[in-house]
Amino acid sequence: MKPTTAMVLAAGLGKRMRPITDTMPKPLVKIAGKTLLDWGLDSLEAAGIAKAIVNVHYLPEQIVAHVAARRAPKIVISDEREALLESAGGIVKALPLLGSEPFYIINADTFWIDSGQPSLERLALAWDAARMDILLMLTDLDSATGHCVGTDFLAAPDGALTRSKGDPAGLIYAGAAIIHPRIFKDAPSGSHSLNVYFDKAIGAGRLFGIKMNGRWITVGTPDAIPAAEAAVAGALAKAV
Repeated sequence: MKPTTAMVLAAGLGKRMRPITDTMPKPLVKIAGKTLLDWGLDSLEAAGIAKAIVNVHYLPEQIVAHVAARRAPKIVISDEREALLESAGGIVKALPLLGSEPFYIINADTFWIDSGQPSLERLALAWDAARMDILLMLTDLDSATGHCVGTDFLAAPDGALTRSKGDPAGLIYAGAAIIHPRIFKDAPSGSHSLNVYFDKAIGAGRLFGIKMNGRWITVGTPDAIPAAEAAVAGALAKAV
């Protein structure tokens, strides 16, 4: 069954994007005329997602105002103004809104342009709850723009993942996944990272991934914006 709900991680401080993020949260930085947040929400809308939980912490009023005009997906705000909870802590706080079925997670500060079948559809088709707790969208170094910290995972022929420890033959986690909420059973409520759950799933043989087709784009600093916009133009030209 295809997920109908998503968690959008939009609460980060965006320190490396200063001075732009002195006055706006990073998810509202525009690339090629569209905010980073809307690149992700548009992908969710195209995938038929009915509800997206967006967490907020830094300059939250701006994100709340920005998403108020969206009709699809339906936006529900998870308010983290009191404390920054990191990736997993934000999901744990939002679990009552996410429900008991598998859901998408996406990062609000990276995005992608698909080539061929949309990556979120491919994730849904590959998802197998009997074998998997987490299914990651992955990309290789040659298909990434703005990424400069090596790879994350090595994939077995069946898609099972282990840590790559920077091996250049590995793949990058491309900021989107399907995750089953059962993996958060007995999770702490404070600030902590999704990497805890990636490693837990690896240990159980239940972390899998599929490689996306297209261009994955991350924008870490203001001087990376021109390269990101050039990558968008190139990817869209290929897609026509």
